[in-house]
Amino acid sequence: MRKCLIVILLLGLQLPLFGQTAPPVIAPKPVTEEYFGVKITDPYRNVENLEDPEVKAWMKAQAEQARNTLDAIPGRQGLIDKMNEFDQRRAARITSLKILETDRYFYLKTRPQDQQPKLYYRDGYKGQETLLFDPEKYNREKAYSLNNFSPSPDGSKVAVCVSEKGAELGQIIFINTQTQTLYPERLDRAWFNGSWLPDNKTFSYTPANSHNVQDPNARLNTKAMLHTLGTFQNKDKDALSSTSYPSMGIHPEEYPKVNYDRNTKLVYGRLNTVSRYLKIYYAPASQLTLPPVMWQPLFSPEQEITSFVSDSTHIYFITSKDAPHQKVMRMPLSAIDVNKAEVVVAENPEEAIDDQKLTITKDGIYFVRTKNGVEAMLYFVPRTGGEPQKIELPQAAGSINLLAKSPKSSELWVTISGWTTDAKRYYFDLASHKFTSQPLSTEAEYPEYADMVVEEVMIPSHDGVKVPVSLIYKKGTPKNGTAPVLIYGYGAYSTSVNPAFSPSFLLWAQYGVLAIAHVRGGGELGEAWHKAGQKATKPNTWKDLIASAEYLIKNNYTGPQKIAIYGASAGGILIGRAMTERPDLFAVAIPKVGCLNAVRMEESPNGPVNVPEFGTVKKEDECKALIEMDAYLHIKEGIKYPATLITAGFNDPRVIAWQPAKFAARLMASNKSDKPILFLTDYEAGHGIGDAKQKQFENLADVYSFGLWQTGVPNFQTVTLGNK
Repeated sequence: MRKCLIVILLLGLQLPLFGQTAPPVIAPKPVTEEYFGVKITDPYRNVENLEDPEVKAWMKAQAEQARNTLDAIPGRQGLIDKMNEFDQRRAARITSLKILETDRYFYLKTRPQDQQPKLYYRDGYKGQETLLFDPEKYNREKAYSLNNFSPSPDGSKVAVCVSEKGAELGQIIFINTQTQTLYPERLDRAWFNGSWLPDNKTFSYTPANSHNVQDPNARLNTKAMLHTLGTFQNKDKDALSSTSYPSMGIHPEEYPKVNYDRNTKLVYGRLNTVSRYLKIYYAPASQLTLPPVMWQPLFSPEQEITSFVSDSTHIYFITSKDAPHQKVMRMPLSAIDVNKAEVVVAENPEEAIDDQKLTITKDGIYFVRTKNGVEAMLYFVPRTGGEPQKIELPQAAGSINLLAKSPKSSELWVTISGWTTDAKRYYFDLASHKFTSQPLSTEAEYPEYADMVVEEVMIPSHDGVKVPVSLIYKKGTPKNGTAPVLIYGYGAYSTSVNPAFSPSFLLWAQYGVLAIAHVRGGGELGEAWHKAGQKATKPNTWKDLIASAEYLIKNNYTGPQKIAIYGASAGGILIGRAMTERPDLFAVAIPKVGCLNAVRMEESPNGPVNVPEFGTVKKEDECKALIEMDAYLHIKEGIKYPATLITAGFNDPRVIAWQPAKFAARLMASNKSDKPILFLTDYEAGHGIGDAKQKQFENLADVYSFGLWQTGVPNFQTVTLGNK
């Protein structure tokens, strides 16, 4: 039966694939386990062994067929060509800007001829630009990407974290800014970049235990290390770990990190998981050289503190404790005690504070509030206190980014963007309340999007709660139920999908309606919105997406079998459960490097650190929540499922490749429809972070061309028999 289905699909593509044999079917080897009285049969547990020759052969054959199928879609290359054309219009795109107190700028720059961003620096806004590091030339035999970088406080050196094939786990190298030369040492197994100490020669970082992304112990019981420039890595000292400080009760899955704060002259010992609630200790920086460090508690998770900034006298922090839309508080350095902190900005029940946009200058604090995650507003509070002052912006803002040089300086830069408006960077002068354009990236025109309509609507979900949905389409698009719709969503970690301009992402709106569903689990409406899509409440996440699709049909934006849904990573839960709960509602489902087997997540290297967001099988209520959000377990025999494109990165350190592989195997075996189920593993990539620019274009073209093909857009149809 399975071979017959595959033959039908190949006939549907005719010429490009004619004569190919069907890829092998992976045989199930069921394992049955009991979770708190519930028996669960896992038919493809064998696929978790990515080194099994049978599994490897099956994955490679599926990848080959998927690649051939996607390449055969007529409109795919046209999408790639358009993305490259868009890219050629901008002479340079600058990102990841860091401005030191010395006024030295460090940033990543990408030109049309670059596949990877390169690291540059300059002194001042108008200073002469100097190339510091080009990852494309670092090792010509291997494809490296630059993950992140950290300049020393005086700007004389910069640490750069690089990795190959999208693994993210790589090495830290050090560059002398003046000579543009590399220091001889390499810090191996680097997972995150680190922090410089005030001597400009000591660097803290947290290495993994091994390079193997499949090693379950690679990220357990890690240590924050101190490296002195000019020494070997094996001489590095343990600054914070469960080994060196057993009394702190550091859990195996917590990543210790040590950061120096030049404003308070303190070092912070962070114990990180995916939880947004900070767990941090502090100590005088001088103690790092005279261990043991007398770590004192700064923030604990029950205080629900999500971010903080400091100056020389106070620590300002954002908390959702008794404030679902969040509030700003502060405490003096002379008396560090969260319980005695004072409120600086009270909660506003209509607007949520964006906890990543709290910035401090000599004059006071700036912060951003958002309404429904799509309308951003800038506020200021003087150091002397008082009510927040709303600052009138030079243009409407879907999202706002802030950058201040130092709490000792008044300088502030504000970057504003929207769904269809390119990001614009301004220098803001508080005294005159004047915004002056100070672009870094070169500007470009996109007349293709001049006639775009943006609608922000509130859609009632299954329980009556209103869900924000952003709709983008060409002016004049008829509302007669015929437009193909792509619904994108995420819904996890309190991450908001804020308006940002991407000409490539907007390409779908040239053919139909592009919808962004701001489902529960995200942070668009504050912390309460996050908690309403987490663990036991996780079903709200995919039910919000289902309600969004039903609304679009009811209001004639689109019709049945015209909707594609797309999400990545943790968004795989959203897409996987929406399509398994309502397979009749969607024409296409695309979970990209998606979490699709939540019950088994803890058995993967990146699973334990995700327990705060999704739960653990060790607790009955959380285990039942994981079962409910597990798309793989909800696939049923004999159901007509939508056309599905499932992707995996073989070097993925975040969602191990066997999660999407198991989902694909079971879906192929269970599906009763004649629609294609494609499983594409990229053996030269990971989670998508660090992909070359061309690969990014090709990956998005895969998503869009598959969706446009299966929603019936004429230019994407193969000349075949029965393209459903």
